[in-house]
Amino acid sequence: MLSILLAFLARLLLVLLFLPFSALDKALNFSQATAQAQKQAGALWLARLLIVGGLAVELFMSLGVLTGIADRFAALVLALYCVVTAVMWKQFWREPDFRLVGASQGREVFWDFLKNLAVAGGFLMLAFGASAASVQSFFDAPLASHHPYAQAGVP
Repeated sequence: MLSILLAFLARLLLVLLFLPFSALDKALNFSQATAQAQKQAGALWLARLLIVGGLAVELFMSLGVLTGIADRFAALVLALYCVVTAVMWKQFWREPDFRLVGASQGREVFWDFLKNLAVAGGFLMLAFGASAASVQSFFDAPLASHHPYAQAGVP
């Protein structure tokens, strides 16, 4: 029972940022999220599409990771999502005050950028496994599940 609880807790901690918090924020503050996305996307229709797409990724892929249904594929999608959002919305290199010492908005954005990449790394380990030998199993069956809550020796 403890192993099941720990497996669930590890997965929950990985997706907690997205489900419920970021997804709920997008739903409750759709116009603000769209305005932020429009700064990068330009067109309002594209910004709305990005927010709705992001909401769908955060909701459905997080549920896949939590339930174990196509969890490796869901983890890969979330890893890519983290990288894309880091590059699109955590552009520390564009901040005029990026510096290592003293107050710096650019440095704050830099830490957010790195956090996105770190979370992506966690999702990649979930998708591919922790060793080079386990990577091939993803490509053999990318929609397969890890069956995270099955106990060894129990059918």
